[in-house]
Amino acid sequence: MLEKIIQLDHQLFYAINTGLSNAFFDILMPVLRNKLVWIPLYIALVFFFIKTYKLNGVFLTLALIACIAFADFSSATIIKKTVKRLRPCNEITYKKDVKMRVSCGTGFSFPSTHATDHFAIALFIITLFYKKNKYVAPMFFSWAFLIAFAQVYVGVHFPLDVLCGAAYGALIGWGFASFFKYKFPKLISA
Repeated sequence: MLEKIIQLDHQLFYAINTGLSNAFFDILMPVLRNKLVWIPLYIALVFFFIKTYKLNGVFLTLALIACIAFADFSSATIIKKTVKRLRPCNEITYKKDVKMRVSCGTGFSFPSTHATDHFAIALFIITLFYKKNKYVAPMFFSWAFLIAFAQVYVGVHFPLDVLCGAAYGALIGWGFASFFKYKFPKLISA
């Protein structure tokens, strides 16, 4: 069973990494996965939190930072170093066929920490704000999905790495936001 899942994972990787190959994605996907590109969004979120919720916005920002820190640390330091799955670009039997669009990196592949972190952020925001704005969910899901998809397209993660990272990050984001709503129900009610 596990062998069939891995085989399907590799086939899907090739379908995305080589089958969807085009000049537009070759430019766009490396940009989307670059964390520096998203700094304006992070700054805008902090600005929105503090401008809208004043001191409560500071607590909200700290909760989001804790959510991201937990997602990043647990994914990159605990799970990756326990599972030790090689990246597609580092697997001897596959690396010659991988279309590399960024440097491969030296770390392990499972789960994708990019997917974990961005889905944690997305679910944190969605859980807290979807009732206030119907566009929050599609906007943040799309944003997180594009970043996760880019990991496969550029050749640094298998789809299963991204899927599991996204699910894990979503669980973390939902958990932190739910805890925040439970402990501080009036902080974002304004």
